[in-house]
Amino acid sequence: MSVAVIKAFSDKARSDAELAEQLKACVKMKELFALARDNGFELVEDSLYPPNEPQFTEDQLSERMIKALLRA
Repeated sequence: MSVAVIKAFSDKARSDAELAEQLKACVKMKELFALARDNGFELVEDSLYPPNEPQFTEDQLSERMIKALLRA
């Protein structure tokens, strides 16, 4: 269920330009969690990391979040 919530949040950020900008500005996990929570999504941290399938793309995240969540 938690991966589905992450995907829903990611999808919303793709369709909402303001949310997309706010997501890209997040450089700390607590900022990402607060943004998700403010938009009605409760993320489970363990579901964000590999080996789970990434729900965000590089163009959605700050450089720091890319390294943390996508292991790029």
